[in-house]
Amino acid sequence: MRVYNFSAGPAVLPEEVLKKAASEMFEHGDSGQSVMEMSHRSKEYEAIHNECEALMREILAIPDNYKVLFLQGGANMQFDMIPLNLLKTGKADFVVTGQWAGKAQSEAKRYGEANIVASSKDKTFSYIPELDSSKFDPNADYFHICFNNTIFGTRFPELPETGSVPLVADMSSYILSEPVNVSDFGLIYACAQKNVAPAGVTIVIIREDLIRDLSDSKVPTMLQYKTYADSNSLYNTPPTYSIYMCKLVLEWVKSKGGLSAMKEHNEKKAAVLYDYLDTSKLFRSTVEKRFRSQMNVPFVTGNEEIDKKFIKEAKAAGFVNLAGHRSVGGMRASIYNAMPIEGVEKLVAFMAEFEKNN
Repeated sequence: MRVYNFSAGPAVLPEEVLKKAASEMFEHGDSGQSVMEMSHRSKEYEAIHNECEALMREILAIPDNYKVLFLQGGANMQFDMIPLNLLKTGKADFVVTGQWAGKAQSEAKRYGEANIVASSKDKTFSYIPELDSSKFDPNADYFHICFNNTIFGTRFPELPETGSVPLVADMSSYILSEPVNVSDFGLIYACAQKNVAPAGVTIVIIREDLIRDLSDSKVPTMLQYKTYADSNSLYNTPPTYSIYMCKLVLEWVKSKGGLSAMKEHNEKKAAVLYDYLDTSKLFRSTVEKRFRSQMNVPFVTGNEEIDKKFIKEAKAAGFVNLAGHRSVGGMRASIYNAMPIEGVEKLVAFMAEFEKNN
C-alpha cells in the first residue's frame, strides 16, 4: 500500500510515471535493454536525451538563446560552478533567505566578493526581505536568489529588478510548479529530486552569452559550463536514468495541461492546507502570509513533544516524511506537483482529528 509522501526530496513522483517506468524497466521500446543498461553514446539513449531537452524547452518556453544542460552534483555543485564561470569583476550580490541561499553566498566568497544585499535571518527566514536597489552593485557579475526556500517555506512574490546584471535563481523546489519567464533570468538551476525526477540530475538553463571559454583558466574542465554546452551534456556519462525519468515527468506535465494547469493544481492544494492552519488552535504556519511557498509548508504546534507525537501518529496513519528539516524542527509538508489534492485533504482531516484529541 502506497503512503502519502510529503518529503522535501527525494520526493513523490506521479504514479503514472512510476507505472510507465516499471513497464519499461526490463526493456525500453524494442531496444532489448533497460535504460539503465544503455550506453550514453547509443542512438537509443541519445533519442531519450534529446527528447527530454525538447520537452523541457517546450514546457518552460525556453528561448533559443538559452542552453539546457543536464549536470550532476546537485545545487551544491552549482554554488561553485556559478562563481567559477560567471565572475569576471569578482563581485556578486546575494539575497540570503535561508540555508541554501546562505551556502551559495558562502561558496562564492571563495572566489570573490559576495555581497549580501538583504537577509531575513533576523526572523528565522520567515519572510522575504524588502530589497533596496541602492545596495545593488551595478557592476556585479550576477545577482543570486533562492526563489523558493525548501526548509523555511518562503518564496519571492516578485523578482528583484537587477537591470543589466544577470539574475541567477535556485529553482530546485519551484521549477515546473507554474509558468516562469525564463528571459527574466541569466541562469536557472534546479536539482531534480524535488519536483522533476529522482536524485541524480541537475538542470541548468543558461543564457548563451554567459557561457565563457575558460580553456586557458584554472577552472577544471568538469566545472565549466562550456564543456557541457559544447557536448550536449554528454562530455562524460550523464545520470542517464534520472534524465529518462525527467522525460517521463515532462510528458506527464504536458498531458495534464502544462504549467498553467500545474499552477492551478498547486494553488488549490496549498489553499486547503493554509486555510486549515490559519483557523487551527493547535497548528500554525511559521511563514508570513505574503511570502508563503506553495511547494513547502512548514508548521508547528509550539510544543516539541506534541510535534513529535503528531509526526509519529501521522506516519502510522500513512502520512510520511512530515518532520521539519533537522535545522529547524517542527513539521513540513512538501506538496509538489505529484502530490494529489486528495493527499492534502486527507492530511488536513487527520490534523483536525489530532487537534481534537490533543
